[in-house]
Amino acid sequence: MLKPLDPNRCAVDQALEVLSGKWKPRILWRLQAGTLRFNELQRAIAPVTQRMLTLQLRELERDGLVVRRVYAEVPPRVEYSLTAPARKLAPHMQTMGQWLREHHAELRELSRAAGQGDAAAAPAREAGNVRVLRVRQ
Repeated sequence: MLKPLDPNRCAVDQALEVLSGKWKPRILWRLQAGTLRFNELQRAIAPVTQRMLTLQLRELERDGLVVRRVYAEVPPRVEYSLTAPARKLAPHMQTMGQWLREHHAELRELSRAAGQGDAAAAPAREAGNVRVLRVRQ
């Protein structure tokens, strides 16, 4: 069940708790186009595993973002769709995608500069005023 909204905490932090993860935004994005069966959803979000998709769908259902419908057929048919509040996320997700398209080149350049070490920060690093941590990939 979704936690109560805490007025003393940042609303963005609380929203990210509900929407975060590698697969939840992708699930929500695919379902905004309409109802999908489990296998259709899994194919649309490859390489998600069956187990992970099931877990993420259960969490989204528990938090009121996804509706799961099971039809009494042999074999059983299960369909997933977005709830009304979840459908209102689509424009915000589109806005985030647009933001990335608009700023990708600039972000990439800044990322590249940070990875190479900013020349302006070199004297401060050498003086011991800045601690640089490098992570091996």
